[in-house]
Formats: sequence, C-alpha cells, structure tokens
Amino acid sequence: MCTAITLQNRQGETFFGRTMDFSYDIDPHLFIVPKNYEWTNRVNMTVLSNTYGFIGIGQELDGELFIFDGVNEMGFAAAVLYFAGYAKYDACSENGIAAYDFLNYMLGNCSSVEELKTLTKGISIVGVKDPVTGTAAPLHWIAVDRSGACAVVEITEEGMSVMENPMGVLTNSPEFPWHMTNLRNYMTASPRQTEEACWGQVELSPFGQGGGTIPLPGGFTSPERFVRVSYLKSHVPLPENGQEAVNSCFHIMESVSIPKGAVITARNEYDYTKYTAFINVNTCEYFFRTYDDFQIGTTRFFEYNFPVPRLVNLGGL
Repeated sequence: MCTAITLQNRQGETFFGRTMDFSYDIDPHLFIVPKNYEWTNRVNMTVLSNTYGFIGIGQELDGELFIFDGVNEMGFAAAVLYFAGYAKYDACSENGIAAYDFLNYMLGNCSSVEELKTLTKGISIVGVKDPVTGTAAPLHWIAVDRSGACAVVEITEEGMSVMENPMGVLTNSPEFPWHMTNLRNYMTASPRQTEEACWGQVELSPFGQGGGTIPLPGGFTSPERFVRVSYLKSHVPLPENGQEAVNSCFHIMESVSIPKGAVITARNEYDYTKYTAFINVNTCEYFFRTYDDFQIGTTRFFEYNFPVPRLVNLGGL
C-alpha cells in the first residue's frame, strides 16, 4: 500500500514524505550512502558508482541493500511504492536496472526532477526477485526536488512514463493519470459548512461542522487514500516555517495511517503502517516515527562526513 505527499511552506522549503504500509516483515534502518559508493547492478552484475551521496530508510537483507525512500545531497528526494497489477517491467538488457535498485540509482545520480527525465531515457527497468517478498515486486516511484517539482515514474504495458505530478501525491494502483482523473468525482468536497435545504415541505439542517467533507471517501484503498490526502494537503493553511510544515505533514498522514487489523491480506497478514517519514529536501533532514513509537525522531545527511565511500548503517527506526 503506502501514501506519499509533498508540501511547501512560506519560506519556499519543500517537504516530502510517505507512510510505509506493508504486510511483509521489514526492519527499517537509516543508511548513509556516500558519494562514489559502489554497488552491484543485479541485472548484469556490473559495478556502478553513485555521483551523489544520500540518506535513506531501507533494509539490508542477504547482503543486499533495499532503499524505500531518501534524499541526496542535491535535495533530490524519492520513494518507491507498490503498483500491483499494473507494473510491466522490461526484458533483461545491457542497460537494465533491477526495479528494486532503481530508487538507489535515482538518488545516487539525479540532482533534479528535470535530470530524472534525461536519466530514464538511457535505461530499462527489469523485474528481479527480491528477498523481502520473494517476487519481482510491482513498483512505481515518486520524486521531488528543492524547487517543488514532482514527478511519477511508472512502467506499464505502454512502456516507461515520467509524468509531472502537479498534485504532489502518490498511492498505489491504478495508474497515476487515473487517480488524477478520479479527483473530479470529489470536486464538491469543501471545508465550508453545508447550508440548510428544503426537500419539499421538509427543512433540513446540518448536524454540525464538517458537512462539506461528506463526499470524501473513508476507506484505505489506494483511490480513497489518494483523494483524502489530495484534499487535505490542498486545504491545510500554508505552513509558516519548517516546524509547522512537519506538523502539517504528519497530521495529513494520520488520515491514511492504517492500524493493525483494519486490512488483512490474502496471506492472512496485517497490512499496516510500519512507519511514517518526512524529509526537508532543502536541509536533507529526516523526521520519522514508527507504529510503536509516536515520538518523532530526526537526523540529517550533513551531520555525517565520512572519509571513505562506505555504506553506514545509522541504526533502526
């Protein structure tokens, strides 16, 4: 599952974050992946080197690093989300990148959303089984930079698309353009109170505040979460500063945070929000909290300066 959003404050800072909703066991840690760090491309086993250093949340498993979300030293941030039933990966090729490595590749080599458009023209995304799910997990990606520009990357039967994302929201299936079209079904939602009405001889009045939000969907499906957070981020007051922006981001995500028991998969596993994390892409600062700890933790990329390009595990969330 998962939901991702972007938000800006009056100072022009861009914030980007997500809920990590998952039914598989994961042990998320914070990692520093330094500039010039070398890693193995799982498609053709060649060694690649990152141009930029970044900080991200991910997991090491069976000798491999999986990054779920992160931000690099240039203020380019991105996250990976599930895209079940729609992801259609390319066949194995010399210029292929494993789908689960694509986020690492983006963060290590992109300085902006505009550069992402160029980078993706020279590669193909290949489905490779990962040790977390035991499958070639169906994925799509959202990216943002310091200017506030936002894009979605999807690989479907029609090929790879890098699409501008003016709403700054991403959830899961179906395709991103469908979600944007679906918003038109909820145009009547409003923060304003509903007026009294007469149905024939019967006068009707609202029960109280909030009547304008009745059209909003309340479930945890991908389309419903996309609509709810799109509405909320579009109507919250513009944050004055960084602290207000972080507060607004976490409050918005409370509307789509999934408690254990609300969603159970066909594997009879709870699908719930493992963690929620936000990034100030201007300062490369992380803010995060987990299912079992509502205390917001924080760290930033520029606190760490390592003399050699080695992977550094900062510890679990």
